[in-house]
Amino acid sequence: MIQLIRNQSFLTKIISACLLLIVMLIISIIYGATNTTLLDVWLALFSNSKTEQSNVIRNIRVPREIGAVFVGAALAVSGAIMQAITKNPLAEPGLLGLSAGASAMLAITYAFAPGLSYLGIVVACFIGALTGTILVFSISATKKGKLSPFRIVLAGAAVSAFLIAVEQSIGIYFKVSKNISMWTAGGLIGTTWEQLEIMIPFILGGIVIAIILSRQLTILSLNEDVAVGLGQNVIVVKMILLLVIVVLAGTAVALVGNIAFVGLMVPHMVRVLTGTDYRFIIPMSAIVGAILMVFADTIARTINAPFETPIIAIVAVIGLPFFLIIIRKGVHFS
Repeated sequence: MIQLIRNQSFLTKIISACLLLIVMLIISIIYGATNTTLLDVWLALFSNSKTEQSNVIRNIRVPREIGAVFVGAALAVSGAIMQAITKNPLAEPGLLGLSAGASAMLAITYAFAPGLSYLGIVVACFIGALTGTILVFSISATKKGKLSPFRIVLAGAAVSAFLIAVEQSIGIYFKVSKNISMWTAGGLIGTTWEQLEIMIPFILGGIVIAIILSRQLTILSLNEDVAVGLGQNVIVVKMILLLVIVVLAGTAVALVGNIAFVGLMVPHMVRVLTGTDYRFIIPMSAIVGAILMVFADTIARTINAPFETPIIAIVAVIGLPFFLIIIRKGVHFS
């Protein structure tokens, strides 16, 4: 079955993935604590219906699922870029300090600037993610300036633990633990159109830049010496891509909190279908990440309706076995 899919053209694969995403979105908008039908969805989206179902769909479910689409895409693309740059199959924002850094900065923002606008929170999360990234890569760099995948994992674990401790300490000392927990539990509850207007341009911009640099990323993932021989400015390309990762991960954390495993799983799933060319991996990762996040959010809303199950728990249930399989069998990029 997998071989049959791999033999299809990339256009066929991307169209199939988009159709699956549309189906998942329709299902996610229909099902929830409030009973709605496909007709209710149609009326809510394409008419001026003022019914309770239409209001729920238009103002709660649609922005929430659009948020899931962009968060899933952001986490998946950032994970794919990190795995390529570090040549580490375990690399992803949640495991390498970015998400923890963004969460720690979120806690600092709640403690010292509780009235900050959502745009200010997003920028603060960028700064936190960048700080976590700098700490991880500084600690993991050897004396010769080269990065060891093993050191990166260890440094990421250590920095993440430290930043999580900072986040929790600030929450306890400044009595903002409840607010932080509500945000970092990992959920899309309360996603608004105003938040989407701020976050979507950042995520779209990051993904577009990643696609533009996908050819260079493919060469980097194989051999940096070859990249230099082909005239690439490796340092500049890496710096731009690291900034893209920071923007994508920071925006995702600002909306849903610290969600791990999406950036780890999706690029590996996509490589099975598309191969190792990042011109195909990046756009497909964005779509598959969106599908995974919408699926997880739908399960989180419906598994114990009308109560919410934290989406981070759903993703962890899916992602932890995947992580253990990678550890046990080993995964390579070729």
